[in-house]
Amino acid sequence: MSTLDIRGLHVSVETESGPKEILRGVDLTVNSGETHALMGPNGSGKSTLAYSIAGHPKYSVTAGSVTFDGEDVLEMSVDERARAGMFLAMQYPVEVPGVSVSNFLRTAKTAIDGESPKLRTWVKDVKGAMEQLSIDSDFAERDLNTGFSGGEKKRHEILQLELLQPSIAVLDETDSGLDIDALRIVADGVNRFTANGDRGVVLITHYTRILRYIKPDFVHVFVDGRIAAEGGPELAEQLENEGYVNFAKASA
Repeated sequence: MSTLDIRGLHVSVETESGPKEILRGVDLTVNSGETHALMGPNGSGKSTLAYSIAGHPKYSVTAGSVTFDGEDVLEMSVDERARAGMFLAMQYPVEVPGVSVSNFLRTAKTAIDGESPKLRTWVKDVKGAMEQLSIDSDFAERDLNTGFSGGEKKRHEILQLELLQPSIAVLDETDSGLDIDALRIVADGVNRFTANGDRGVVLITHYTRILRYIKPDFVHVFVDGRIAAEGGPELAEQLENEGYVNFAKASA
C-alpha cells in the first residue's frame, strides 16, 4: 500500500517580471488502488502539479509538502522519486536522438530495480507489452520519441508504465491528440496497470472522453491553481454538461 500525500502546496515559476505563483495551496491524497481524475481548463495548473511532483527544476515549491509513504518527496532527486515508485507520463515527451526505445526501457528498468533484468525474460515482457498496445516490433529500435506521432508517444508512455510497474503514476493528458482507436488502446493499458488494485493513478485531462474507458474513483476540478471541487464520477458528468465556468466563478 502506497500513499502520495500533498498538503498546502504552493509552486511558482520565474518570469521576466519575477516569480509567478501557479499553485496556490493544493491538497490531494492518492492511495494505491485509487484512480483520481484531475480536470480543469488550460492554464489552471494541472501540469505544474505533475512536474512539481516529478521534481522539474523549473518549478519552485514555496510552501507546503509532498510525501510518498511518509518520505519527503521534495528532498528527493528526480531519480530517487522514480526508484521510490513514482512515475510521470509527460504531456510533451522529450525527443532523444541516438537512444533507442529498447535501450531506454532496459536502462530505466535497471536504474529502478538496481539490477539488470534477465535478458530472456525482459525481451518476452517487452514483446508482450508491445503487442497489447498494438506497437510494431520495429518500434523498439527507433530513436526515443524522435519522429513519433502523438499516438506513438502516448502508447510508448503506457509501455513504460506496464514495464516499470510504479506504485503511483501521474499521467499528464495521456488522451491528448489520440484518435478513438488509440484512445481505447491507451485506456486499456491504464486499466491493466490498475487491475490488481495495488497501484494508484492521477489522470490529468481537459475532457471527459477518456473517462468513458477509465473509470475514476475520484474527480477533482482544478481552477486557478487550486482544487475547486471534488466528488465521484458524477462530477465528471456535471463538467460535461456545464463546463468549468461555474467552478471558476465559485473559486474567484
